[in-house]
Amino acid sequence: MQTAYDWISVAIFAGLVVLLLQRSSHEEPSDRLWQYLPPAIGCAVANYFGNEGNHLVAVLVLAAVIGYIFHILKPDILRRK
Repeated sequence: MQTAYDWISVAIFAGLVVLLLQRSSHEEPSDRLWQYLPPAIGCAVANYFGNEGNHLVAVLVLAAVIGYIFHILKPDILRRK
């Protein structure tokens, strides 16, 4: 792990795994497993482009991954109790 893209991609992927595990423990999960595939692939693609020096593409893909996570998977981070 040498670049910022490595760390950012792994951090997003780890958060995605935690979200998957948290939601899969419910009696009736609100998500399907295939919904986690696009952001996981996006993390790998962004990391690849970032490591190859295509910074704009990497940042755009990471932004798309984060947007997908918040729009489709809807984590409970922003909800108030």
